[in-house]
Formats: sequence, C-alpha cells, structure tokens
Amino acid sequence: MRVGEHLLLRGPSGSGKSSLLALLSGLRRPSRGEVWLMGKSLHTLSPGALDAWRAAHLSLMPQRLHLVEGLSLRHNLELPELACGLRPDAARLQGLSERLGLGHLLGRRPDQLSVGQLQRAALARALMRRPRFLLLDEPSSSLDDAATRGLMDLVAEVVQEQGLSLLLSTHDSRVVQGMAHLPGLQSMNLSEPEAPCAG
Repeated sequence: MRVGEHLLLRGPSGSGKSSLLALLSGLRRPSRGEVWLMGKSLHTLSPGALDAWRAAHLSLMPQRLHLVEGLSLRHNLELPELACGLRPDAARLQGLSERLGLGHLLGRRPDQLSVGQLQRAALARALMRRPRFLLLDEPSSSLDDAATRGLMDLVAEVVQEQGLSLLLSTHDSRVVQGMAHLPGLQSMNLSEPEAPCAG
C-alpha cells in the first residue's frame, strides 16, 4: 500500500485483522517473514528507531481508546508530541478540534465525553503528528448508527483533505457502507479465523 491508497480490511472476529494492523505498525514482530513499509523492514529496526519511524509516519487508532482519565481533552491531544519531546502545536490542536467538533470540549476530561466524542478525540490524537498512514482498528465497535455515519464521514473527509493512506479493519457493514464513496478504496476479506501470525 502506498501513500494515497486506501484499504478496507474485512472479516469476522478472530480472522487476524488486529494482528495485521499490529504488525504493520511495528507493535508486534513477525514470527517469520518480514514486514516492509515505505522501504523499511520494520523488524530490523531497533526499538528506539522503530518508535521514531512510527512517530514520523503512521498513527494507529486502536479498538480500546487510550485516553488518560485524569487529563483534559486538550492535554490528551498534546501527548503524541510531548512523547516525542516536541512542543505541542497549539494551532494544529485547535484546528483539528474544531474540524472534528471538539473545540468546545477541550477542557473536559474523558469521563465527561460521550462515546462518539471519545472516538472523535481518539481520531484527533491520531492525526496530531501528521501521519502519512492512518490505521483504524474497528472504529465503530461502541457506536450507534448515527455516530458511526458521522465518524466515517469525518474519516473520509480528513483522509482526502490531508492526503493520507487509510487502512481500516472492520466487521461492521455500516462502516463498509459508510466508506464506499472514498475514492481509490480497495477491500480485502479475511473470511476465515486463523491462528495469530506474530509471536
């Protein structure tokens, strides 16, 4: 997959979708073979080099949101840059927040946000470091129909506006339908459950 291309990874629970995203993001190492992305063999990088490469090129929005409960939404959105030793980009944070309908919520803690707002917050945080690849793992798992439609519309718009490559895993037909209009979207179906492919 190249920058600007998009892949919808479909399949039931246990078919290996999350394992594949973890391999592509370098969070898991393959038990055999190699994972290449943007000319890099990820398993040959040291942990520090892999962290730096990941921070520079991709963001993963996992199934389980990892927002820090004791911090405001603003401070949660600053974490990716602080973790890289960088000064948070206040203008980008404000712009993303407004774009995703979160601008008036920046002072709230995660427990003061709705499930849909939390998903949009996770998307905003994934976009803070200007990734070239955006990986979403079952983004609709806890959303109702209206929130799913809204989130998928936002994802499609942001991906096109920022020229990102999207890799999205789902077993949700609402997501498949909601992303069908994204230009250049390809689909891969992992139809049979399989053993984990990484050690």
